[in-house]
Amino acid sequence: MKAIIDKLNSGHRLEKDDIVYLYGCNDIFSIGQLAESINARLNKNRVYYTVNRHINPTNICVNRCKFCAFSRSENEEGAYELSIEAILRQLSGAVGSDSHLPYKELHIVGGLHPKWPFEYYLELISTIKKTYPYVYIKAFTAVEVDYMSSISGLSLDDVLLKLKNNGLDMMPGGGAEIFSPKTRQRLCPEKISGKRWLEVHERAHLHGIKSNASMLYGHIESFEDRAEHLLMLRNLQDKTGGFLAFIPLAFQPANTELNTHTGSGIDDLKNIAISRLVLDNFNHIKAYWVMLGEKISQTALLFGANDIDGTIVDEKIGHSAGAVSAKALPVSILKHMIEKTNKIAVERDSFYKD
Repeated sequence: MKAIIDKLNSGHRLEKDDIVYLYGCNDIFSIGQLAESINARLNKNRVYYTVNRHINPTNICVNRCKFCAFSRSENEEGAYELSIEAILRQLSGAVGSDSHLPYKELHIVGGLHPKWPFEYYLELISTIKKTYPYVYIKAFTAVEVDYMSSISGLSLDDVLLKLKNNGLDMMPGGGAEIFSPKTRQRLCPEKISGKRWLEVHERAHLHGIKSNASMLYGHIESFEDRAEHLLMLRNLQDKTGGFLAFIPLAFQPANTELNTHTGSGIDDLKNIAISRLVLDNFNHIKAYWVMLGEKISQTALLFGANDIDGTIVDEKIGHSAGAVSAKALPVSILKHMIEKTNKIAVERDSFYKD
């Protein structure tokens, strides 16, 4: 641990052996203290939250990943698909007297529908943007973007540019799961490779589309897998500078095909802290309260995290897998969680502008 502290204090980066050591180390307090000192240098005493809403147009998906409890096949019980009109009706119920949505951001992700054309997604975001021009649209994982390229016959670049021109402001970080080819093959063989996920985000960044990044942990991956995943993200960020935030996602095992136990709070805090130590070129590390739970997310603000996400309103994916957190949190609760850690709660937009 002393060697790692000396390395960081001297401006050197952590490498794979350092990261694996930290994951196996029981000195969680030293790891957390070190991560929080780095976070304080980057973000001072500020913790961000946002007023956002999740929209999941469909859970029908051609991929049926073992870890996913959200997806359904066509005609399977619980399968659904929303028309653009239905989504607009959902949003119109939240419009105030000034006809502006109360949300700063709409987070739109869903299954890979076998029958929807690429034009559905373009019409969805363009209609929302025309109706609510002041809301940021953060939509479509790299997996979805790759699928759009496949069903449309368009190149990845053309798909990204059409999405951008129709109202896409940024991309979420979902679909990364774990990049290790062997582990990914066991976890989600139908899904695009980790290499392709990185390629999609690299092309998005080059077209001026910012994005987030994530890692799903606590399933069948090794510490080495986690270390390699973080290093690949750091390398791409060195190249493009296009990632805004990193989100470690705690695996939720209920209703999935994986026979594993729910992870521990210690492992959750380690993942927050270690990601803060490794990803020195990411400004923001998010404690996603849906997956972590409210109390661990709050504690994570003392272990290097500086973002607690947002109101969310109607979370489906994590709760399909047994997440026990609320499905939505009001701003008052988010601010209370932050302020009880003696930090300053700052409302942000998608690009971390106050």
